[in-house]
Amino acid sequence: MISFNYEIDFEIQEETIYTNWISSVIVSENKSEGEINYIFCDDDYLVEINQQYLNHDTLTDIISFDYSLGNEIHGDIYISIERVRENAEEFKVPFEEELKRVMIHGVLHYCGYKDKSESDELLMRSKEDEKIKLFHVKQ
Repeated sequence: MISFNYEIDFEIQEETIYTNWISSVIVSENKSEGEINYIFCDDDYLVEINQQYLNHDTLTDIISFDYSLGNEIHGDIYISIERVRENAEEFKVPFEEELKRVMIHGVLHYCGYKDKSESDELLMRSKEDEKIKLFHVKQ
């Protein structure tokens, strides 16, 4: 089950389209869907999570906590809408595209993809692009 939780004045329009897309991404990676909670928040909220649980004092667009069991995907994905908006401007892409990229980034981590090395990051970006295309197919 995929759920969306809002800690700020923001809301995903047509949540079902997004949940169906995320479910299709999970299936495309030969995983099964468990419980995935998206928490949309602001920078301050995410910095607090970052400090409390990861001992980092930096801004970030996403923090994901992976509780997966075997092939069943479970986790909490915190997303700063402020960071997503700024990144969209910086990368000159629509906000919705950047939001999809960040949303699926967390799921891809749960599927085993990393982004610490340059080669891992290139594969992650490629997978993000591939999965964003699945969203467009679903509409």
